[in-house]
Amino acid sequence: MYESATRHDWRLEEIEALLALPFNDLLFRAQQVHRQHFDANAVQVSTLLSIKTGACPEDCKYCPQSGHYATGLGKEKLLEIDRVVAQAEAAREAGASRFCMGAAWRSPRERDLPVVLEMVRRVKALGLETCMTLGMLAPAQADQLAEAGLDYYNHNLDTSPEYYGEIITTRTYADRLETLDNVRQAGMKVCSGGILGLGEAPRDRAALLQQLARLDPHPESVPINQLVKVPGTPLEEAEELDPIDFVRAIAVARILMPRSHVRLSAGREQMSESTQALAFLAGANSIFYGDKLLTTANPQAQRDQELFAKLGIDLERREVTGDDDVALRTLAAAGPNTASAQALYYDASLA
Repeated sequence: MYESATRHDWRLEEIEALLALPFNDLLFRAQQVHRQHFDANAVQVSTLLSIKTGACPEDCKYCPQSGHYATGLGKEKLLEIDRVVAQAEAAREAGASRFCMGAAWRSPRERDLPVVLEMVRRVKALGLETCMTLGMLAPAQADQLAEAGLDYYNHNLDTSPEYYGEIITTRTYADRLETLDNVRQAGMKVCSGGILGLGEAPRDRAALLQQLARLDPHPESVPINQLVKVPGTPLEEAEELDPIDFVRAIAVARILMPRSHVRLSAGREQMSESTQALAFLAGANSIFYGDKLLTTANPQAQRDQELFAKLGIDLERREVTGDDDVALRTLAAAGPNTASAQALYYDASLA
């Protein structure tokens, strides 16, 4: 069996060589790594709610929430705390173990932080892991979120350092790395990945994975997104990504970051069941569950349940103690096949 080692010194040529392996050999190696560290038939499930939608000042060319592009998405206010908590409760009842909250900000404003911090406290009190993506964080902001109990902070690198300027000009790669460092220094876990299908070259995919693998420690969660082409964005006519190339990236992410959860993230709505099954075989062991990812479609909960049943996949449970254990035993008994699964998500643009 191939013995995986946690490394932070992967050379670009090594990663390109992995991506170029015969497909069966690559998946076999990724499976060996995966089984050393995880249950091969369990997937961690998160839900994602947009708590503030639209009018983001950043110019990310893939994003419908950017104020630079006419995508028909209106600007919405920060959601009320009670509404966020109600959605978190529904997510918990439908089988999610982590609740992620995203706001279309360049960075949080000081006047909004008290509300955001209270959201963290109240969602955390439900027995769920908490995650937020709020843009760039200053050290003091990261400290406040950590003190409120935030478990994970999501801040993606998106693409390689070399291709980054083709996609985003309103913040630098160094800005992103600085936010990730601030999150680590505050004691939170890191959720960071990228997007494939932005028009990048294969070498850029290798360089993105290299940057993620250089982070020490590795991100606990690595979302690998496939571009969702939204009308009105500069990338609406981007060339389609080959599903096999996407699965190859999943497999290499698993090999490079053996103890990380590799998340099959945005773009699942466009993927066939076969592509998703290959991604799980390649080492993906986390998904977003429900009908929406911020503003773009995601496979409906029932479809996910049916796919999991076909593949013999179970929901991964977090390790808990005390009051959390009581809540999650109830959750496990309910399982994903509950009526509340259909009410997991709502369109934040209607808020």
